[in-house]
Amino acid sequence: MRLQATALVLLANCLSPAAAQKADTPRIEHNQAGFLPNREKKAVLIGRTPEARFHVVRYGTADTVLSSDCGPLKASQHSSLSTRILDFSSLRSEGDYLLTVPSLGLASGFRVSRNAMAAEALASLKAFYHIRVDGAQEARHAGRWHRPAGHPDTAVSIHPSAASAARPAGTLIRSPGGWYDAGDYNKYVVNSSVTVGTLLSAYEDFPAHFDTLRTGIPESGDDVPALLDEVLQNLRWMLTMQDPLDGGVYHKCTNAAFDGTVMPGVTKLPRYVVMKSTAAALDLAAVTAQAARVFERFRDRLPGLSDSCLKAARLAWDWAERNPSVIYNQDSINRLHEPDIKTGTYGDGDLSDEWFWAAAEMLATTGEKRFTERVARGLSIPVRPVSWRSVAMAGCHSLVRVGRVKSLGMPSEVTEMRNRILRFADSLLSNAARSAFGTPMGGSASDFEWGSNAVAANQAVVLVNAHLLTGKADYLDGALANLDHILGRNATGYCFLTGFGRRSPMHIHHRPSEADGVPEPVPGLVAGGPNPGREDGCAYPFTETETSYVDDYCSYATNEVAINWNAPTVYLLHAVRALSR
Repeated sequence: MRLQATALVLLANCLSPAAAQKADTPRIEHNQAGFLPNREKKAVLIGRTPEARFHVVRYGTADTVLSSDCGPLKASQHSSLSTRILDFSSLRSEGDYLLTVPSLGLASGFRVSRNAMAAEALASLKAFYHIRVDGAQEARHAGRWHRPAGHPDTAVSIHPSAASAARPAGTLIRSPGGWYDAGDYNKYVVNSSVTVGTLLSAYEDFPAHFDTLRTGIPESGDDVPALLDEVLQNLRWMLTMQDPLDGGVYHKCTNAAFDGTVMPGVTKLPRYVVMKSTAAALDLAAVTAQAARVFERFRDRLPGLSDSCLKAARLAWDWAERNPSVIYNQDSINRLHEPDIKTGTYGDGDLSDEWFWAAAEMLATTGEKRFTERVARGLSIPVRPVSWRSVAMAGCHSLVRVGRVKSLGMPSEVTEMRNRILRFADSLLSNAARSAFGTPMGGSASDFEWGSNAVAANQAVVLVNAHLLTGKADYLDGALANLDHILGRNATGYCFLTGFGRRSPMHIHHRPSEADGVPEPVPGLVAGGPNPGREDGCAYPFTETETSYVDDYCSYATNEVAINWNAPTVYLLHAVRALSR
């Protein structure tokens, strides 16, 4: 079987020319990680092809197990491509197969297995271990990607923008740990919050699945689920970003400018905590309130943690109430203070959704009525998937989740949030019905933004939640369709998860992967994906909306990685695995 599987991959590479010189060269694209027996199975035939039949042949035999007509030709809304959908969902038997369109001389190999996407799910979570900031990563845990410790962050300077009477500029504080945010070596509270919140939500929705999961990190065997062990690495860093004297939260811990393309332990440039912001305070309040709720279950193993998280949440909320509109504006900071800060901003001028998320998590955890007014006000916020800039949906998910098991004193509001989730999920399914690729992703050209694969994953998180609320299989199939997009059923032919698929990114914009001397990048990281903005100025082979992607380290606009893109992918991969057993 191992030899057959290897040959299958080679044959798929030869017969499915994903790397064709022209984007519209006829080819078959599908989820390159395989299919689950009891779920939908679809591929796309790309190109302006004539009507044809496709066949599924059991690999290594002449047995045709399924034959059907290719779907009608459909023009894409986001490129000059046309497609036909190949639906072989009725195939339920495990095994290796060839998907063939004999009249066009095309074939592509795939596998049906109960373990489909299991390795990818583990790697997407293990990727967070690889991007930890401090501590050496030994070969027994990190494999070929072992490395020395990164930035210790035990002597971080208070930037003048963050100075106070008790902590004047130049004061040194400790802020160790956490995860590197993206392709760079800095740490940002706003983006960390939405990332940790997504991972905590994954645990809240699928605790039995994560309780038995093992990822081979150093903490394995400590009787805390691996997902939560990893969350703790960043959560504990986030707690250091709160000024204990007033409850305010520094926006980021950073170099003044981005490091070069070197390993993380090489650079010795000064590190700073920069400006307290209302967004950082509210995001920290939200995620520490959620953490207090989740870690309450582990009080015996992690004594005091839940209490410390709730205390931090209250202090951050109170600071935000005293400072309701302190907006992070890096240009303004640099006009007033030195050194200039030139790293990522995560600036957001509209804090209505941050107020709602923080109030929602505080209400869900404490049940205190003082948060209900802010929650009620949040019902006017437009519905959209979670992103670092738009966090209201995270609050909806938490209130509906918790509201199913205890009264929050707002029954009509919680019901409305449930309905908003379902209406939005229905709109995503409508998008899939119109899409040339059969995916909710791409309902609007705006889906293809910086980090478009995270858009796909976060849309799918909404669909999973709709499935949990109703039990309807259509929602789960819609979520799986967006996972298919990330794993290969897309206009580029890439499986965007590093280390997997017949064609995955090799040159991601990730400093350790570029500088470590290992040809393959750190596995389990999600590349950003097509982005017609192409803000990096790199050379792109294709420039239409859904094909604007290049596997080049130069391309931080399409090929960077980020923690807030990996987190919903972790949620999605593990949700599909848990719900398909």
